[in-house]
Amino acid sequence: MILTVDIGNTNISLGGFSGGELTFESKVASNPTLTGDEYACKLLSTLSLYGVERESVEGAILSSVVPPITDVMKQAVSIAYGVTPMVVGPGIKTGLSIRCDDPVSVGADLICACVAAKQLYGHPALVVDMGTATKMMVVDSGGAFIGVSIIPGVSMGLKALSSGTAQLPQVSLWAPPSVIGKNTADCMRSGVVFGNASLVDGMIDRFNEAYGEKLPVIATGGAASVVMPHCKSPYTMDEQLVLKGLYLLYLRNN
Repeated sequence: MILTVDIGNTNISLGGFSGGELTFESKVASNPTLTGDEYACKLLSTLSLYGVERESVEGAILSSVVPPITDVMKQAVSIAYGVTPMVVGPGIKTGLSIRCDDPVSVGADLICACVAAKQLYGHPALVVDMGTATKMMVVDSGGAFIGVSIIPGVSMGLKALSSGTAQLPQVSLWAPPSVIGKNTADCMRSGVVFGNASLVDGMIDRFNEAYGEKLPVIATGGAASVVMPHCKSPYTMDEQLVLKGLYLLYLRNN
């Protein structure tokens, strides 16, 4: 089994690939205060829920947008499974030309998502990754990463409503029955879910206009399953896009 680890600001996504197939997926909370030993315990206990034995993990690869956790997680994987994980970053072979002002600054998760979108769905493509932040990335007809738009994330907006106001409560994220909310919670959900769906639709139109043709849309990320069904633009959903990209990068570099 190849263990894939995507370290995000909110969650760490874990995936295991055997025979080219994703056999399990799980998430643990991102916590920069934990030690390597503590994360090793989390890995062992989490993967054991899916029947993963220590000796079955023969390799690992990780991407991270949280630098304080990167080396700690490398240590944790080594402690738990006796393998040193690859880390997505400078020097790794991606097969993805990055045509930006500062290629080194492009997030590892963005690279993984675009590598998977390019190889699994073709190009050009517009990748919409709705995580802590919503990222919209373009892979052009030549298969190059040419840029991204970064937008405050769906859950971030929902939390800002409750934390930045005196009377709005914390509410869970799902779509209300109507855009016209009848109670405080549904009013907030309407604005966040339908508002973000409209934002994504509008941004897709702008990306198509800037690129000069209609781009196929690939959606991923934790909030995508809630928001994207309310978009008017056609799209393909792949919730494991980043983990698949990590696995493809492991194969390319090993």
